[in-house]
Amino acid sequence: MNPVKKVPPGNGTGHRRPNLVGGCPLTAALAAVGGKWKLIIVYWLAESPRHFAALRRAMPGISQKVLTQQLREMVSDGIVHRQPKGVIPAPVEHLRTDYGQSLLPLVEDMRLWGRAHMERSTSQTDEPPS
Repeated sequence: MNPVKKVPPGNGTGHRRPNLVGGCPLTAALAAVGGKWKLIIVYWLAESPRHFAALRRAMPGISQKVLTQQLREMVSDGIVHRQPKGVIPAPVEHLRTDYGQSLLPLVEDMRLWGRAHMERSTSQTDEPPS
């Protein structure tokens, strides 16, 4: 009798997650790139393709489980591509797709806004605005 292997979630065929608020573009965007890590992953992949371990080193606060989950979702959404190398066992590099490249202006705008927000936060006094 041949045992049936269970495929871990995200390792099967790619499928997009449903938009929870039908017809809402913001909900669709947040489903694809929302959360704490996805835009940071796009940021690090903008420089060059990276192995899983290199991404973990670049983002020390992310767990292996969460990085795996985020990468699987981004692969499913067509933002990131897994590219196995030609050796066995095959190390895999993750790289952003052309579709993922379209997120770079958003990432840069968020980075600039975040820098200004940090500067604003440190320069504000404790007095409420009048």
